[in-house]
Amino acid sequence: MTMDAPPRVMSGASGRPLTLREHEVTFGTATVGAALVGELEASGLMGRGGAGFATSKKVELLRHQRGHHKVVVVNAMEGEPVGHKDRTLLSANPHLVLDGAQCVANLIGARRVAVCVSRKDSAIVNHVQRALHERERRGTGPEFILDTPPWRYVAGEESALVHWLNDNETMPQYRPQRPNVLHVGRSPALVVNAETCAHVGLINRFGALWFRELGTPSSPGSTLVSVTGAVHRPTVLEVALGTPLRSILRAAGADPDPLALLTGGYGGAWLSGEHLDVAYCNEDLRSLGATVGAGILVVVPKGACGLAETHRVVQWMANESSRQCGPCAFGLPALAEDLRTLLHDARDPHGVLVRLKERCDVIQGRGACRHPDGVVRLVDSALRVFAGHIDEHVNGFPCAALTTTRRWVTVPALEHESDLVWE
Repeated sequence: MTMDAPPRVMSGASGRPLTLREHEVTFGTATVGAALVGELEASGLMGRGGAGFATSKKVELLRHQRGHHKVVVVNAMEGEPVGHKDRTLLSANPHLVLDGAQCVANLIGARRVAVCVSRKDSAIVNHVQRALHERERRGTGPEFILDTPPWRYVAGEESALVHWLNDNETMPQYRPQRPNVLHVGRSPALVVNAETCAHVGLINRFGALWFRELGTPSSPGSTLVSVTGAVHRPTVLEVALGTPLRSILRAAGADPDPLALLTGGYGGAWLSGEHLDVAYCNEDLRSLGATVGAGILVVVPKGACGLAETHRVVQWMANESSRQCGPCAFGLPALAEDLRTLLHDARDPHGVLVRLKERCDVIQGRGACRHPDGVVRLVDSALRVFAGHIDEHVNGFPCAALTTTRRWVTVPALEHESDLVWE
C-alpha cells in the first residue's frame, strides 16, 4: 500500500494466489457471529463496485427477505479495459474475497454463493477454481459455485449479471426504484463486488474501529485503484481513501502534470489536471463533479486532445450497450457521431455542439439501466474540463493534439497478468 500505510486487502501479496493455509497464516482464521451486523454498519463500508452504496444497508435489505434459499453473487466482472483491481485482488488473495462472501451469506441466511468472473480471464478463473477446491475439502459453509459470464461492459451491472445467471443473457433489468431485491430463480439475491467482500472479511476479523483507522469519516478504509494511461505501466494501488490525487499519481509513476484524469471509469467523469491536490474520496470529488466510482484513474497528458479521448470512450460505450432501450440503441451512437463530427468535419460546429447538449438532456434518466447516464456524465464533464479544446474545434482551429496517433484512454485489455503491476 502507498503513502506509508500498511496493505490490507492486498496483505501477503507475492505474485501468486495465497493458498488457504497461507491465507489463514496471514489473516488468521475467522468465525462469523451476530456482532458482525453491528460492526459492518459501524464501519461505514461503502461498496467498491462503482455505485458506492452502503454495504450494511444492502445486507439489511436481504436479511429481512423471507425464504431459506437466498444467494450471494460475487461480482468480479470488471468490464472495462482500464479496470484491473478485482482481478488483481483475486490473483493475490482469493480466499479473502471468499471469506467476505461467506460472512455475507451467513448474515442473510444464504445457502449458495455464485462467484462471477469473466470467462475471458482464464488465469483468474483458474485461481478461483483452485481456491474453491481448497475450501470444498473443508466441507463447511455455503455452497460455492463459479460462474463465467462473457466479458462485456454491461455484464458487470448487477441486474444484468443476475439476468445472466437466470437466462444466460447479460441484459440489464429495468428498475425504477433502488435499492430493490433481485432474484436468481425464486431466490432473493445479494450482489456484492469482489473487493467489497474482501473488506467484509477483514471487518469480521478486526472490527469497525480498526477499519476506520484509515480513510476519512465519510469515506473510511482503504480502496484499490487501477491507474493507467500516461503511466510507465498499468498499476493497481491500495490507498487510504482521502489520499491526495497527486500522491497516488506519484506512487504510480504517472505524468505529474497531466491535462486531465478520468475518474471512476468510462461511466465516470473528467477532472482537470489542475485539481491534483483534491482528496481521493467521494465527498471531495463530488464537489468537482467526479466520484471514486469503479476505482479507476486514467491519466491523460497535455499532449492529448480531450475531445478526441472523450469520443473514443463514448464510441466504445455505445458499442458495449445492450441496445434494448432507445437511449442506448439510438442516443449513445448519436452522441458518438456528434463528437466525431465536432472533431473532424463539422460544417456547423456551433449547431453540433448545441445538438450534443440537447441530446444529453434527453438521454439522462431514461435508460433501462444507468449505462446511458454514465455516458452523459462523461460528456457533460468533457464539456466543462475540455472547454478550451472544444472552443478551438468550434472556431475552426482544431488542436494540434488531434493529429497524434497515441490513444491514452482506450487501453487494450491486458493479455497476461505479468503486464500489470501491483504496488
